[in-house]
Amino acid sequence: MTTFQQVPSTSSTVKLYEVTYQSGPYQVKGCLAKPVNHTATLPGLLYLRGGYKSFGMVSKEWVTTLAKEGYVVFAPYYRGNEGGEGSEDFIGEDREDAAAAFDVLAGLEGVDERRIHIMGFSRGGAMALFTAIARPQSSSVVVWSGVTDMRLTYEEREDLQKTFRKVTGGTPAQEPEEYERRTPIKYIEKLSVPLLIIHSRKDENVSINHAYLLQREMEKYENPCEAKIYNDFSHHLNDLDRKKVLQEACDWMKKWEENKRKDAL
Repeated sequence: MTTFQQVPSTSSTVKLYEVTYQSGPYQVKGCLAKPVNHTATLPGLLYLRGGYKSFGMVSKEWVTTLAKEGYVVFAPYYRGNEGGEGSEDFIGEDREDAAAAFDVLAGLEGVDERRIHIMGFSRGGAMALFTAIARPQSSSVVVWSGVTDMRLTYEEREDLQKTFRKVTGGTPAQEPEEYERRTPIKYIEKLSVPLLIIHSRKDENVSINHAYLLQREMEKYENPCEAKIYNDFSHHLNDLDRKKVLQEACDWMKKWEENKRKDAL
């Protein structure tokens, strides 16, 4: 059962709701943003956050900004967060929460189920790739400062190694299958939708090597892929730079929608 509870919004043009929906055996929660005063059926955008548990929780400002671009935006909190059932496990079983959220979004009244985009930030980049593979009917996928290789993330993030050992059962050497299961580039040949990679060479949390590895795999399988690589941004942007990146991502998604429309004529 899916339920919707309206919550306060800082924008007069966007309504916000807290959504409770079914993901496997759990009732999990997320944030939905809908533009108001529109009559046309709108495209959907599944936004997959980064972080882990309370760190990096969904920003209502981000989803509101995206909704102002003409999308119905759904951003799951992942299981175990904000009153949801279950326990988050970092690109493990919680991937089901993203796929189930895609289905909820596609089934909403006023959303064009043929135009559902996926965007993931940081850890959410891996979630986005796995979701796009699981839901090939999606229109496009944007990976922004995204994790693409869990072994590499383990090496880079000493501050998170204890967490990674907890959710996987050990180190990459001890549990290679668990780390590979959480590594989307190992399955990228199954990705059939257009991909935009956004990353910065100075990203201190998720190195630029994640973007290069993803781009190389996409080229190997000749899948449609574009990359926007910045020189000076850090992982977490100020308001002005974040809005610039979000705008470029939205412009790219709209370009693919227009190309798809022309191809159908």
